[in-house]
Amino acid sequence: MHDLLAFPDTSRVWIYQADKFLPADEIGTMNSRIVEFSREWTSHNQKLRATGGLLHDLFLVLVADESMAGASGCSIDTSVKFVRQVGKEYDVDFFNRLHFAYLHGEQVKQLHRDQISDAYRNKLITDDTLFFDNLVKDKGEFLARWITPFGQSWMKRFI
Repeated sequence: MHDLLAFPDTSRVWIYQADKFLPADEIGTMNSRIVEFSREWTSHNQKLRATGGLLHDLFLVLVADESMAGASGCSIDTSVKFVRQVGKEYDVDFFNRLHFAYLHGEQVKQLHRDQISDAYRNKLITDDTLFFDNLVKDKGEFLARWITPFGQSWMKRFI
């Protein structure tokens, strides 16, 4: 996603978190597939200005600049179908919303939603632990608060 900075802050962002870390030997091939999809992605027969890629060997991210052509229901369905297909090919579930990612030092880790309360109580995570908020809507939010302290996140409700 080297070209992300060329997109306006209003560009829509979709983040799909895998249920497991992707093997290093598959990252390059999967990234190529995502880039190819984003280059060919259309909405109502209009090419979308889009980009995408893998981040932290865990997150599949798609970005679309809707200033010229908006991502419609059909184009979003196409992207979901693509993400499902890639997940199936690589034996990864990008639609399991029960896993949450956070930073432990420089390392990205995951917790199941049911583990968050115990992890907090046992001080494995704190209000200052940086969590990934995959519900950001646009590039501006992505850059400003995709990674946010647990104590300021909506995820804290799970404790």
